[in-house]
Amino acid sequence: MAIPLSARVQRIKPSPSMMARMRAQQLKAQGRDIIDLTTGEPDFDTPAHIQAAATAAMAAGQTRYAPVNGTPRLRKAISAKFARENGVTYAIDEITVGSGAKQVIFNALAATLNEGDEVIVPAPYWVSYPDMVLACDGKPVIVPCGENTGFKLTAEALEHAITPRTRWLILNTPSNPTGAFYDAAEMAALTDVLLRHPHVALMTDDIYEQIRFDGGAPVCPVAIAPALRERTLLVNGVSKTYAMTGFRIGYGAGPKPLLAAMNVIQSQTTSAAAAMSMAAAAAALEGDQSFVGTARAAYKARRDRAVELLNAIDGISCATPDGAFYIYPSCAGLIGRRRPDGSLLETDLDVAMYFLEDAGVAVLDGSAYGLSPYLRLSIATSLDALEDAGARLKRACEALHRP
Repeated sequence: MAIPLSARVQRIKPSPSMMARMRAQQLKAQGRDIIDLTTGEPDFDTPAHIQAAATAAMAAGQTRYAPVNGTPRLRKAISAKFARENGVTYAIDEITVGSGAKQVIFNALAATLNEGDEVIVPAPYWVSYPDMVLACDGKPVIVPCGENTGFKLTAEALEHAITPRTRWLILNTPSNPTGAFYDAAEMAALTDVLLRHPHVALMTDDIYEQIRFDGGAPVCPVAIAPALRERTLLVNGVSKTYAMTGFRIGYGAGPKPLLAAMNVIQSQTTSAAAAMSMAAAAAALEGDQSFVGTARAAYKARRDRAVELLNAIDGISCATPDGAFYIYPSCAGLIGRRRPDGSLLETDLDVAMYFLEDAGVAVLDGSAYGLSPYLRLSIATSLDALEDAGARLKRACEALHRP
């Protein structure tokens, strides 16, 4: 007999971005020329001083088990980062470290959700949020946030979504997939709602915090509404800011009872993050920050050109994102057109598959992120690749037959 699977795992969908990336890699292996715009990963090398810190840590014998909640040095560096960049103070025992921000989020949900507890997830959302809630026996409450609100949750929509079963609001800013960023006034409007509902906690995923194109400082809800401090978990990491995705270091700051429970979950799953990775993360937070500005400027130039290229294509319209390294254009104008072989484009998934198969450009469908008809494109690639992709997409759209 086959080993029976749990109801839990059957509720969870495979990651659409990983599936799309695998399909693009399969086509490449078959000899196809594919431009992959699915990957949410910086294309820059990790800065040399961070790499050197990992090497030095290994040479110094930091290759053994570390504390489950992170090394004191790293938690001290994280505490200093919060004070310096976010205007909030957290002691090192109010900070935990995991193997990526995703693990920190999962630990928090696993430590707090009971069957049927609700988690508000604004859409478009990072694809993992709803499935992590489901994996922890919770119920994701999806709140559509259209282009008319800048893909952002409004105070009115939040108020309407809260029920007695609501346990969390997850807020990602800047957002994957839209790049939408909540300014101080918008964040204050949301915190005002949360202050009226003391049973609701706030989890902010700030992994793209430093990739913001208006030159402003990060916006922290705890700095805006200190009364929310005891029911807020701030989640961040070094993956996107410092091009350290493979180091797998994320962190969270919040109330001690929550962190203690999260550490229990982590102690029985992965235990501590890798010691040499934590040494590298500490060096990233403590050291020269010039890479951050250099990468941000490169992403901004790519964003500007990608938006220009997409808006020049008949059938596609593209808003300019505030941050992160993604573009989320509408493909509504392509729905109802026919491919050269006569097949109908009925959904954004159909459009994404057409672009992959006929144009050799891998993108993701908006339905995977909870809002259609859109596409998600990563600009974490070279300007030359974006130029080539734009030309291919334009030719592919011109080849479509109108109804």
